[in-house]
Amino acid sequence: MNLKPFFLRFLIGCLFSCASILLPMEAKSQRTFCNPLNISYRFTLDKPSRRTAADPVIILYKDYYYLFATASGGYWYSKDLLHWTFMTTKDLPFEKDAPAVTVINGSVYYLPLNSHIIYKTNNPLSGKWEIYNDAFPLAIGDPDLFQDTDGKVYLYFGCTNSEYLHAVELNVNQKLNPIGQPVNVLTSQPEMHGWERPGDYNTQTDRPWTEAPWVNKHNGKYYYQYSAPGTQYKSYADGYYVSDKPLGPFIYAQSSPFSAKPEGFIDGAGHAATFADKYGNYWHIATMTISVKHMFERRLGLFAVTFDKYGALVAHTEFGDYPMIIPNHKINDVSELFPAWMMLSYRKRAESSSSLDGHPDSLAFDENIRDYWSAKTGNKGEWLSVDLGSISTVKAVQLNFAENNTHLFGREGILAQQYLLEYSTNNKTWKVLSDKTHNEEDLTHQYYALKIPVKARYLKVINYRVPGGTFALSGFRVFGTGTGKKPTKVSSFIAVRDTNDPRNVTLNWKKQANATGYNIRFGVQKDRLNRVYQVYGDSILTIHSLNKNQQYWFAIDAFGENGVTRGDTR
Repeated sequence: MNLKPFFLRFLIGCLFSCASILLPMEAKSQRTFCNPLNISYRFTLDKPSRRTAADPVIILYKDYYYLFATASGGYWYSKDLLHWTFMTTKDLPFEKDAPAVTVINGSVYYLPLNSHIIYKTNNPLSGKWEIYNDAFPLAIGDPDLFQDTDGKVYLYFGCTNSEYLHAVELNVNQKLNPIGQPVNVLTSQPEMHGWERPGDYNTQTDRPWTEAPWVNKHNGKYYYQYSAPGTQYKSYADGYYVSDKPLGPFIYAQSSPFSAKPEGFIDGAGHAATFADKYGNYWHIATMTISVKHMFERRLGLFAVTFDKYGALVAHTEFGDYPMIIPNHKINDVSELFPAWMMLSYRKRAESSSSLDGHPDSLAFDENIRDYWSAKTGNKGEWLSVDLGSISTVKAVQLNFAENNTHLFGREGILAQQYLLEYSTNNKTWKVLSDKTHNEEDLTHQYYALKIPVKARYLKVINYRVPGGTFALSGFRVFGTGTGKKPTKVSSFIAVRDTNDPRNVTLNWKKQANATGYNIRFGVQKDRLNRVYQVYGDSILTIHSLNKNQQYWFAIDAFGENGVTRGDTR
């Protein structure tokens, strides 16, 4: 017997086994994701140079999910809502914004904003679309197409700071042309609905933008969802009205907004689409804001949705930019989706190869996507590291690359970010966590869920290539479990409603041991605190987004590196 081939195969097998031990790469069977979604955001065609995607729609069609968004130059498809493939076609006008996309009688229809053309396909994977109606009589803002369970089709639309949002039935047998005149559904009422007031913190007095209708039918009720106060604000959110009929009349839901994320690493949860996955779980694909280089600098976020026992619509944005699970079954409770991997890197000590003035390395660890660290150059070898303070169990990492001093537009010729991600227990001996030194995927919110968690105190990312500009990160985010105790409980707090303006409430509480931050949960009934306002470090908060004539209940949860301690409701 010739033993040389045997030993050669044995040696190769050992090498591959060792490699799998030394490189705890992202799991092939990854079931978690982290907002903002890690898709190929396009650079806009206009100045200033910036990436963006917004006004999203996801549909499920023939076992594939399809994602459409403004200013993207194409669309994406996925089998699992986790791994997205980008494609484009010359058949669709991608420079028109906020398209309506839906399935009607087994075909996919596409209607862009302010367009007189409706497109159709039976195979969106092929990229082949045909013009279905080239003389649609309405040129409208933010359209939404909806087919009811009885086969009838409706168009909901509107994007305005002064008028109504609308609804109209369409003729399925006559090119989806309107039947009759559109009816008025709703207009903004910021004097009653604090969350509709413009500004990051709902403190401005100008008229809000009311926009982005979207309708779902659930248990015989029609949920007319809409966005306010404007896409550039952290307060961008979705509320809803309810009716027994597809054309109304619709009644305002006092639990509005049902989708809001006013604080955290990335904020905003407006202009969205609510859809069911393959297992019957509902999701909300929403617009999130950066809005630093330009008001239309945006990203996409995905949030789980449920209907509570009162029939209220709820988008679950608590820890909405932490790792979340995508299930492969019908869930019983939304708590199944939170793996409880906590933030380990908040305001931890950072070091870097260099820093530009105004962009120190600490800004990569302050949980704010609107600022960022930048090296002085984009040269190979620039690096950024973080000291977690103690050896912790690292389960996931998210690298959010920022575009500093870029002069790039569109998609053609864009080089992918290349880098090396390492970890260490002693800041001397380093092991590879992810080798992207030959990466050719243009993804800027890289997320790694580790198949095998690692013990680490230090993490470092080393630049090999940037698409353009300097090497910069808005968030080097590390998730897992620390070595300390859970936070102590917020045992009491004071909530004072503003008597002059009951749209406002101020809360005070004591800081808790081992707490990184706090989730203020509140709602219109004691047993459904569905809205969440997250703060880091602070122990006082004024919320300006309440409905004027509605009573609220509150609870304050403390969270830290080792979990969450729930507070009592009052």
